[in-house]
Amino acid sequence: MRRPEVQSCVAAILAVSAAGSGECALISVVILPFDLEALGTASSSVDARVPWGTFQSAQRGTDIPVAISSEPLEQLRRLAHLVLHDAKLSALIFQLPWACRFFSFLHLHLPPTARWPLSSLTSQLTIQEDLICPRLTHLALSPPTSRVLTMGLAEHTSRIVSEFDFSDEELNRHVQEFLEQTESGLNEDGTSLSQIPTYVTAVPNGTESGVYLAVDLGGTNFRVCSVALNGDGTFNLTFNKVAIPKNLMVAKTARDLFGFLAKQIELFLREHHKEHFEGATSRRNTSSFPEGYHDEQIFRLGFTFSFPVQQLGINKGNLIRWTKGFDIPDAIGKDVCKLLQDEIDRLGLPVKVAALVNDTVGTLMARSYTSAGKHRSILGAIFGTGTNGAYIEKTSNIKKPIKGEYNTSTGEMVINTEWGSFDNQLNVLPSTIWDAALDRDSVNPGIQMYEKRVSGMFLGEIVRLAIADMIQDEDTSLFRDTNSSYNDWSTTTNISPKSGLLSQWGLDTAILSVAAADNTPELSTIRQELENTLLVYTPALEDAQAFKAVAGAVVRRAARLSAVAIGAIVLQSGKLEDPAEEIIDIGVDGSLVEHYPFFRDMIYEALRAIDGIGPSGADKIRIGIAKDGSGVGAALIALIAQKMEKPGDFLADLRRDIKRRLSQPFDTPGMLFHP
Repeated sequence: MRRPEVQSCVAAILAVSAAGSGECALISVVILPFDLEALGTASSSVDARVPWGTFQSAQRGTDIPVAISSEPLEQLRRLAHLVLHDAKLSALIFQLPWACRFFSFLHLHLPPTARWPLSSLTSQLTIQEDLICPRLTHLALSPPTSRVLTMGLAEHTSRIVSEFDFSDEELNRHVQEFLEQTESGLNEDGTSLSQIPTYVTAVPNGTESGVYLAVDLGGTNFRVCSVALNGDGTFNLTFNKVAIPKNLMVAKTARDLFGFLAKQIELFLREHHKEHFEGATSRRNTSSFPEGYHDEQIFRLGFTFSFPVQQLGINKGNLIRWTKGFDIPDAIGKDVCKLLQDEIDRLGLPVKVAALVNDTVGTLMARSYTSAGKHRSILGAIFGTGTNGAYIEKTSNIKKPIKGEYNTSTGEMVINTEWGSFDNQLNVLPSTIWDAALDRDSVNPGIQMYEKRVSGMFLGEIVRLAIADMIQDEDTSLFRDTNSSYNDWSTTTNISPKSGLLSQWGLDTAILSVAAADNTPELSTIRQELENTLLVYTPALEDAQAFKAVAGAVVRRAARLSAVAIGAIVLQSGKLEDPAEEIIDIGVDGSLVEHYPFFRDMIYEALRAIDGIGPSGADKIRIGIAKDGSGVGAALIALIAQKMEKPGDFLADLRRDIKRRLSQPFDTPGMLFHP
């Protein structure tokens, strides 16, 4: 919302130069009270809506009739053109008590072709206040802005921007630290980089086919998908999404939540795979021996579970703790795949939970399947609300015990790095006063230190903290009228007390993308965003420049830190040393890398500066978007898990299922025999 006094009326000025000495001898003023929405309505008629008035010229003492356009926007365009191209006229205009306020508003909506010549104000002109719109007369005026304060703002901005500099020397020091912590995580547990074995020992090559299920529990929604892999790097995805009832997020027992999840799977199968579901159910309910049961097609399901787990196998993982508003103590320490499978079995669904999936591993799988050519992906990374990476590691490099069973034939395993916790000790990570403040006030001080400098969840808050310091600095006075030649409206700040800039987490990182994308001469998009979203009323060009510079510096540092992880994994893989590797493919996902302008370009720029990669190595690295790791990726991991099953696994599972069913009362849904 704009200021009420500006929203309710606009002062339109028409100035006319008189012949003779060349001096501006006559000025007429028209006050037009009308809604700002009329500015964008070409058909609105101003003179038909409200009366207009003139005031007498001090030189001639006569009323001068003024013809005004029936289209407000056109009238304002003419006005801006006239004032901006007559220096003497503009000098007189800006002596009017409300002129600076009006033209600052006009400046936002009609980008001028030149700066407002405020510094040239020397003349004096008085007018009768009763002829001025009442909603404008009570607003105090400040003197014309001095450029000293503007330079002060620029200098302060430059100092803050320099705090986020991340040199090539620092970049390489971080890469070496990342490599050292990578090795430590492969050797033992309890290190900064967890380096979690995923038991996934192969990646797709694009030829895989079949229909697989995937479910995603990562927050307040639960998604059920079926993915038809076409065998040519393409797929078809169908999904349903449902909100998790709040009472189930804090249920007394795990069965309450997981029973709800299983029911959603049943509803999905009935809706999208009705024939298959009914046929499978019929065969299950009428079979009295394993053989007929064995031939039935069972859907393999990949379970994306975005909570901390101790993974013990490709489809085994014990819940460590809940996050994101969930709190079901009964589930802590239990195998989440088994919890879901038990509820699926109670409903008699033809579904096997084949894989426990981390969304980053899913990103790697999805990219491997869809990326063109013979070059498989080596890394899947997420740069969005959070950040993490999963890469292919030689099993010979994994020195710590791998507790579960896995296929050893490939000699490789996908490792979930959990790199958000890289360098929690702050051995090398940059730490400004704003980084420290963010960490101190976070819900998890002292951990996820890399993520707090890279991910979208935190970048907006870092910018907000830096901007808030500038606002509070009396010598800089960001967003105050005395800073700007565009904005001489009052002597107090133009920021609403309710502005997101003044409250923790009040700055959405999405605004940083808007700032980066705005390359207009007057930064009009940023200024409108500051006003509409952050309640910074009538921000000046200098204000927008300062905001854009600080935001850009924070994100640029994040991009270069992102290159640290990517570059270190590329070096760890040894692929650059293999002449047969023409392309090193990396799949990425997340709002930051996908939507922030030139984020990937900044990563490439940093990769070129890393020792051991350089320009030639960076040219071999291909970073591509991999969408829907929790859907397509999870389905692909379910496929890989199916290939890893031993011949007796299915029958053993089947016998256990039959034994359980025989022990149930006959009225239990999904029973084996009809009475």
